[in-house]
Amino acid sequence: MKVAFAGTPEFAAAALRAIIAAGFEVPLVLSQPDRPAGRGLQLQPSPVKQVALAHGIPVDQPEKLRTEDQQAALRAAQPDVLVVAAYGLILPQAVLDLPRFGCVNIHASLLPRWRGAAPIHRAVEAGDAESGITIMQMDAGLDTGPMMLRRALPIDASDTGGSLHDKLAALGAGMIVEALHSIALMEISPAAQPDEGVTYAAKISKAESALDFRQPAAVLERKVRAFDPFPGCSATLGGNVIKLWKAEVDGAQGEPGTVLAADGSVVLVACGEGALRLTVLQKAGGKRLAAADFLRGNPIAAGAAFDLPSA
Repeated sequence: MKVAFAGTPEFAAAALRAIIAAGFEVPLVLSQPDRPAGRGLQLQPSPVKQVALAHGIPVDQPEKLRTEDQQAALRAAQPDVLVVAAYGLILPQAVLDLPRFGCVNIHASLLPRWRGAAPIHRAVEAGDAESGITIMQMDAGLDTGPMMLRRALPIDASDTGGSLHDKLAALGAGMIVEALHSIALMEISPAAQPDEGVTYAAKISKAESALDFRQPAAVLERKVRAFDPFPGCSATLGGNVIKLWKAEVDGAQGEPGTVLAADGSVVLVACGEGALRLTVLQKAGGKRLAAADFLRGNPIAAGAAFDLPSA
């Protein structure tokens, strides 16, 4: 069975490595065009492209897949199935219909919860007890297709967006190989998603990075974990933007945004409910530092107030 692959970031690269290791023939890999990255803003190949090139697999990087010319390489590859993982492009119906076994997506949630672009971030941010992987047959809707495999994974109280990403990437890599073997043997029967429990994981916007200390401390603590390592949470104090990478909930009370204490190993900030103990911070152009190290070079006075975002 010929398995074409479409994906871009490391989440997808883990799946591609597993498919190659399982011995499937991969005639073509699709990935988004190289993007500028790093201090020099040099064009960098995606993690998926790097894996493909390391194994001598042809790579096509169309800006879109709308026209026959943009679809030409995929048609020429004549795949039996197209596996899609965090590709970043919408597949038109002509592409969905191209492989004889259709297109199969690795989605990082327990569908129908968290359809959409940022399921890992939103699961941590919402305080979900579990996440998981759904292998689904793609249709024209937004993550609405029938499910082939669905497997849960608990979210630990310490999980960040990054740590949950890595766990789900490994789970998805194993599950897609299992699904492909079942497809090849025609031993899989996709089941329709239930109508109940549908939620949408909207793409993360830059504006969401700024913490609003009028919210409960528990909500903000989850957000700090959800947005680590990307895009990170921040707050502004005295005109300076500070990245906040680790926080704990505290029962102290005060005016939201007010620094209740800033000594020893913690910066304690009042929230709408309770307070947030900031334990890992980063100034602009600096490194992540434990609060004690941060305060030695960047003293913060008790009574100072972080800016509150405009309503």
